[in-house]
Amino acid sequence: MSRINQNVGSMVAQRVLSQQNMDLSKTLNRLSTGLRIVRGSDDPAGLIASENLRAEKAAINSAMNNAERAEQVVNVAEGGLQEISSMLVELQSLVTSTANEAGVSNEEKEANQLQIDSILQSIDRIANSTSFQGIKLLNGNFEYTTNGVDQTQIDDLKINSAKLSNAAGSSMNVDVTLVDSATTGSVFLLDDGAGGVDANGAGQVTFEITGNKGTQQFTFAEGTAIADVANAINSFTDALGVTATSAAAGDDIQIDSIGYGTDQFVRVRQLSENGGSNFVSSAANGAAVNDLKTFGADAEVNINGISATTNGLQARVSSEGFDVSLMLDAAFAGAGGTGGTSSFSITGGGADFNLGPQVNLANKVSLGIDAVTTGSLGSSASGTLDSLKAGGLSNVVNGDLSKAQSVVEDAIKQVSGMRGRLGAFQKNTVGSTINSLSIALENTSAAESVIRDADFAAETANMTRAQILGQAATQALAMANNQPSSVLALLG
Repeated sequence: MSRINQNVGSMVAQRVLSQQNMDLSKTLNRLSTGLRIVRGSDDPAGLIASENLRAEKAAINSAMNNAERAEQVVNVAEGGLQEISSMLVELQSLVTSTANEAGVSNEEKEANQLQIDSILQSIDRIANSTSFQGIKLLNGNFEYTTNGVDQTQIDDLKINSAKLSNAAGSSMNVDVTLVDSATTGSVFLLDDGAGGVDANGAGQVTFEITGNKGTQQFTFAEGTAIADVANAINSFTDALGVTATSAAAGDDIQIDSIGYGTDQFVRVRQLSENGGSNFVSSAANGAAVNDLKTFGADAEVNINGISATTNGLQARVSSEGFDVSLMLDAAFAGAGGTGGTSSFSITGGGADFNLGPQVNLANKVSLGIDAVTTGSLGSSASGTLDSLKAGGLSNVVNGDLSKAQSVVEDAIKQVSGMRGRLGAFQKNTVGSTINSLSIALENTSAAESVIRDADFAAETANMTRAQILGQAATQALAMANNQPSSVLALLG
């Protein structure tokens, strides 16, 4: 080269050396941070994808925390319910032992009543004090609110879950349509045509009547009035689980099971033949037999167009975001009832948990937690637990002990049902959600790692290559810078 104003070789060497230094700096940056993408210029599309994945990971982590928080809330509620359940069992024991009237003095009854009053006060205290971060859990704070429930058509309503929209003032309409009425088990005793018992000249006739609660034999003399027969049977209603009334057609006696549904039955068996005549029938003035057992039928009900699972007058529908059980009134859904459709709306309430990474209705889980105060536990049929207090209708000193036991049994079933429902929510909803989210977090993290994280094996190889090329470029630049000095030799 004989020209010195422009050292092209040096310029080339400088450019290459600068590029090699930039590559080496980038490689060192990746090795020091562990990331392949540090800034947008490293991989614009990859940066966008990895940032989206990072946002998804953050949402998934929050959803997992929400699920764990929901589990903690359920644990606190379950602890309170467990203690109430234990006290209800003790309450059952006190009621049953007090019923042994011949062996229990008035002083002991009053002592038992004092214990019952103390237990009831403790139940109310636990219901009002069980809380999570100051939020009451068992005092009805998380019960659903309703509007338009007709008490003449629906006796007991329990809303376990209702997923309402997040929009202000949102509600859910519920339509309960009776498709077919529930019936009792019914058997008829035919009369002699004159309003009395026909013993066919044998002087008397004996029947064995069996209901869901027990069996009893009855012997009636020739011509005993129908009303007296009905009264005799009704005096054993509590022991048999049946009632007797005059049939609508004629003077025959209709014997019905107390409850409705396919598990309720009545059996009447004629024990004395009386000259071969039979007096048991499936209908008033119908064909007579000597032994007949009939069962009731469950109501057929649609709730919001969904065929409900029924047991007598009890109906329930359980689907995603909608779980409602109710007891229909016999005047509405029983044989000869008004029927039709009963409508109401769910206007709010419930404990809402967001168990998914997205904040929307699909990831919202709503759970109803009923109040477990003494004024809430029980049923419309037997009454509530506060009726066992001193002076109440079912107190153990001078109250109705049979009804007291029914109230306690209903309360035990109610609390155990709540515990089972909360346990199912904890195990099947929260537990499965945590497992699912954990897997989603693993897969999302793996996807982000492929896009964003540095491959150390490749980067160390790139660093070695950049170092060698940088040294070579430095040496080449030095040679290029020295080359123009050879022109001095031409000047002598």
